[in-house]
Amino acid sequence: MEVIHTEATEDTPEIILNKEKEVFEISGRSLPEDVNTFYEPVLGWIEKYSKNPNPRTLFKFRFSYFNTASSKTILDILTIFEEMIEDKHNVLVRWYYPETDEDMLDAGEEYAEMVEVPFEFIAIKHII
Repeated sequence: MEVIHTEATEDTPEIILNKEKEVFEISGRSLPEDVNTFYEPVLGWIEKYSKNPNPRTLFKFRFSYFNTASSKTILDILTIFEEMIEDKHNVLVRWYYPETDEDMLDAGEEYAEMVEVPFEFIAIKHII
C-alpha cells in the first residue's frame, strides 16, 4: 500500500499511514475548510487497509483541537476499526491528550463508549 504522509498546517493535522512501518497516526489541529475533501483519501486508505491489515494495528490520535466536522470523520475511522475487530483483527486506539485538557479526554472517552474498540488514554505535557 502507498504511504500517506501529510504535513501539519495551522488548520490541518499531520497524518501518517504507513502499513509497512506500522505507523498510523493523526496529530495536531483538525479544522480543514472542507473536511470531506481533506479526509477522503485517509478514509479510503483505512478502508482498503482494513481488508488486509497487519496482525496488530495501533492507531494514535494526538489532537490538540478538532472541530465538529472533523469529529464525524474520527467516528467514521473508529467505525472501520470496529468492523475490523468484528472480523477478528487486533486493533488498539491510543488517545493522547494534553494533561490539562479535560475536554479532549472527555471527547476520547465519548468515542470509546460509541464503538467497540479498545482505547488507551495517555496524558502528555505537550501535543504537536
